Amino acid sequence: MFSSEIRFIFQLGILIVCTRMGGYWLRRWLRLPGVLGELVVGMLIGPYALGRLPWPLIGPPFPLSATGSPVSPELYAFSTFASIVLLFLSGLETDLSTFLRYSVAGTVVGVSGVALSFFLGAGCAVWFGLAPGWLDPRALFLGAIGTATSVGITARILSERRKMDSPEGVTILAAAVFDDVLGIILLAIVVGMVRTESAGISWRHVLYVAAKAFGFWIGATALGLLCARRFSRFLKHFKSAPAIAALALGFGLLLAGLSEMAGLAMIIGAYIMGLSLSRTDLVQVVQREIEGLHNVLVPVFFATMGMMVNFNQVLPLFKVGLVYSLFAIVSKVGGCGLPALFCGFNHHGAARIGVGMLPRGEVALIVAGIGLTSGAIGQDVFGIAILMTVITTLLGPMLLTGCFENPAPGLRHPEDVAKSQSKVIRLDFATADMAEFVLARIVRSFRQEEFYVYRLSPDAWTYHIRKENMFFILECDGHEIQLSTAAQYETLARLMVAEEMLNLRSMLHMAQDHVDLDSMEHNLVAGLFGEKEDFQP
Repeated sequence: MFSSEIRFIFQLGILIVCTRMGGYWLRRWLRLPGVLGELVVGMLIGPYALGRLPWPLIGPPFPLSATGSPVSPELYAFSTFASIVLLFLSGLETDLSTFLRYSVAGTVVGVSGVALSFFLGAGCAVWFGLAPGWLDPRALFLGAIGTATSVGITARILSERRKMDSPEGVTILAAAVFDDVLGIILLAIVVGMVRTESAGISWRHVLYVAAKAFGFWIGATALGLLCARRFSRFLKHFKSAPAIAALALGFGLLLAGLSEMAGLAMIIGAYIMGLSLSRTDLVQVVQREIEGLHNVLVPVFFATMGMMVNFNQVLPLFKVGLVYSLFAIVSKVGGCGLPALFCGFNHHGAARIGVGMLPRGEVALIVAGIGLTSGAIGQDVFGIAILMTVITTLLGPMLLTGCFENPAPGLRHPEDVAKSQSKVIRLDFATADMAEFVLARIVRSFRQEEFYVYRLSPDAWTYHIRKENMFFILECDGHEIQLSTAAQYETLARLMVAEEMLNLRSMLHMAQDHVDLDSMEHNLVAGLFGEKEDFQP
């Protein structure tokens, strides 16, 4: 009835409209995170549900392809591009200084959580007969999927509870950075092993693939970081923010292609390119220009992942999926919480850290999608991974909120609690509009001083501000602005905010003294009725 190009346009339009509208209502009614809302929408309109039924004028919008694939080649290529954009931005948002220099607690918690998650995930496939051995692709991918952590969901809860700068909050955020980086490296190893499976897998082969993955990762990352400043200066020659962002993304696509040619996943190259640019002064420019593209592409990607869920193959393994989800919960709560007990936290703090690392999200879905489209796993294993992602993402925020209901400190020694308490600067304004205006001025002031400013979520006015060892958390809740920092940087924070308030006062006085606001208002209103004469006060 339609050509493949026209059908793709219809499919893309339906996905964009449905993910935006459906995701909005699911977030509003069921309080689902955006990722889950888009995933559910994809499952509902996919070829295994409503998508196979005839729709008015266009017929079945998402029929199975001639090869039995749940998505068309055009839509698959588009979602692949979306995943590259997502990981490119994830690399830009990774605080490399935190990864390299942060607390020992974050390192121990992150590494332990990844190790136990991979062991239990792969073990679940072996123990329930889904894979004949530990080196089978299905076992490897179930292990890799379980290692992911969605820090965005946890960060939103920490922000709402005003615990972003608490010892538990800082440790969770640091450990999540390690999870992201280690998870990407682990994915590189798994993909490399699966793609050379025909040669036979042995432990010698595992070591070879691991060395190859680490070599590409370390080599590309080191080269990117060493050349980042020069690359930044090259991009600045174009003197246009859209051109700079487009070129940065273009080079990210090129490195993604090289990563694929090296036998690894394309998203690894995209992540490395973003990570290389994360310490340059162009990071905010690129983020701001690509944000619109990200807002359109990424919901389509998550919906496409949902469309691949075949309910007929998933339901018989529903019990296995529940056990795998239970292992995923235990691996993070236990694997991250228990090591925290040996890093100065008591059982309250350890529980908060373990639960905070629980939600899976973007990386888990990307790993599952790579496994399915490469043929390494089937619809049954893919459905199990989706079920685990949904359960952990729903449970994480609820359990973390409950853990913080108890006001007990999370550190074992009271003196450590006192040392860890940050200084908070609060500004209370008459209206939320005024608070947001001042917030934008403060953000601009930090950026002018070459601080790294990162907004944690588009749904909340919460920023992380870093420069060398200095760290600030800037939040706006209604008509109140709150700036938190360590005691040693409180003077700097107060000076910067005070300077911005003085600039604001000076601007208001100048407007009152030199601008005739009454005349401007009258001329604007008079223009509506065609009056030409000037107003004389």
